[in-house]
Amino acid sequence: MLNLTTELDFAFIALELHELEVRAPVPDFDAEVADAETAGRAGSVGDPTAARALYRRFGTDPTKVRPSSEALLRRVKKGDRLPRVNSLVDVANVVSLCLQVPIGLYDLDLVEGPLEIKLGLPGEGYEGIRKERVNVAGRICVADAFGPCGNPSSDSARTMITTATERAAWIFFLPVAMSDLHRTFELVAEYGRGLARVL
Repeated sequence: MLNLTTELDFAFIALELHELEVRAPVPDFDAEVADAETAGRAGSVGDPTAARALYRRFGTDPTKVRPSSEALLRRVKKGDRLPRVNSLVDVANVVSLCLQVPIGLYDLDLVEGPLEIKLGLPGEGYEGIRKERVNVAGRICVADAFGPCGNPSSDSARTMITTATERAAWIFFLPVAMSDLHRTFELVAEYGRGLARVL
């Protein structure tokens, strides 16, 4: 069972996914990706304001360190395509873009002990995915017994989702009190049908 705790005065939405068969990007999901890109370019997606406010509340300037959801939006507005990584990450990126909510994914078989959402301590950080060290001192991050392994801007290489992943934690980095829960679960259910098809 996913054991998620937080030292922050928010409740976050977290899902635990089991019996996954993560695959390389599949053509069956191309239409959903294209629709999300079109919506992003047209401005028909969620409002990034809430994610920015979450960053500012804890002292992070979202214009310097952007929420991953906004980074995806800026990417498609420039005319670039969404990155295609694997079947689970691709679904998460589409949902994140459309809701404008940062999403973290963690391979639970690579996590030690419970996951915690907290503020990073001085000197804390990790090796990012296709990035050098990511500093999380004073920033919202996810950590396990080994230390931080993700934040609303980027996840770690240590716990990243691969085609070997069978169990995963999916975390929406937006406080429940600030989020539109109905729309959140409506979209997750909508893309869940796509998820079932591509996993």
